[in-house]
Amino acid sequence: MDRETRVLAEKHFQGLRGRLPGGVRGAPDCVDFIERPDAFSYADFFKGYLLPNVPCVFSSAFTEGWGSRKHWVTPDGKPNLDYLLQNYGDIVVPVANCGVQEYNSNPKEHMPLRDYISYWKAYIQENDSSPKGCLYLKDWHLCRDTSAEDVYSLPVYFSSDWLNEYWDAINVDDYRFIYMGPAGTWSPFHADIFRSFSWSVNVCGRKKWILFPPGQEEALRDCHGSLPYDVTSPALLDVRLHPARAHCSPPLEVTQEAGEMLFVPSGWHHQVHNLEDTISINHNWVNGCNLAPMWHFLQQELRAVQQEISEWRDSMPDWYHHCQVIMKSCTGINYEEFYHFLKVIAEKRLLTLANGTGTGTAGSVDDTRLGAQQAAFDVSRITEVLASLIANPDFQRVDTSTFSLQPEELLQQLEEAVTATASL
Repeated sequence: MDRETRVLAEKHFQGLRGRLPGGVRGAPDCVDFIERPDAFSYADFFKGYLLPNVPCVFSSAFTEGWGSRKHWVTPDGKPNLDYLLQNYGDIVVPVANCGVQEYNSNPKEHMPLRDYISYWKAYIQENDSSPKGCLYLKDWHLCRDTSAEDVYSLPVYFSSDWLNEYWDAINVDDYRFIYMGPAGTWSPFHADIFRSFSWSVNVCGRKKWILFPPGQEEALRDCHGSLPYDVTSPALLDVRLHPARAHCSPPLEVTQEAGEMLFVPSGWHHQVHNLEDTISINHNWVNGCNLAPMWHFLQQELRAVQQEISEWRDSMPDWYHHCQVIMKSCTGINYEEFYHFLKVIAEKRLLTLANGTGTGTAGSVDDTRLGAQQAAFDVSRITEVLASLIANPDFQRVDTSTFSLQPEELLQQLEEAVTATASL
């Protein structure tokens, strides 16, 4: 990040004055297509798409050097199932049944990849049908199971990735996934976890994306307040069941070709269909641009838990603590872990500023391609959200006595860094 981009970004968030960023009244008429890597910088992406929170598609030229595009694909552009079987066959992977609805998702089972590939081959031979149903390998954590060094490289546009930086630091989880499945597999209507950004690359195959900008999903709720499972269902045309449907703007539809990379902005609900046998690589990620929406989402999640068990508020000992426990089991994070998330990223950025520049390896957030200006911007965003967290009554009920660094002390360090880097 250069100084001009940082100044622009900080003015953007100052102008919001506490309002959530990224709201778009209606979908853009079309998605921008980025053709040439040599003519598109990190600053171009940050100012043109990340900050305004709008999608774009990168051409296959951005991924042509990836090992997966060479080894995972046959000469005629199909998934190289034999290569995958030989190299990853014993790894156990999660598989969803696209033909079965479980709430607003699909039930999953786990099986060795070799069993899924056997199913896939039989599915193709039987003209895209199987008594087992339409099975979709989803959310395979390849980077946790084996080295992905020769599979793909992280594009610099997505290098400021706090979500994976944090979970790598505590060595617990990650949000890097492989998806693969035959034509007809799909993902139901949803917004990404924690209101994260995501990026998705088709190693081979084609996808159809149906995207709604933030807020538009509210008009799709049914008379019970639930979001749809399938936005292509004729049931959405029933005005008695979906009384606000007419107020929803048409979605943005994108057909993603082999090798292309789609940026999905924060809070955009979407539904995805594989038009051919398809393999994709996907990351969810959070940074300073969508940290406030993440914090807003967590507050909504806690309120929902509190409302659900409100009748036990006066009779249940440590009711507020139990709400946090339930929230973490449902959402994957609670207020205590959100603080530790902010703390880990903040300490890394403060160290980067103390060193004067980024010193990390290519693709890391401390990457010299992002550098001290990025660190200064990150610190300013963490400072704003941490101040809001500390002032939150539910966080004030969290026992912080065992924290290695008290939240108020961290906030003071960050505020001092914001002042010190104002002229950086």
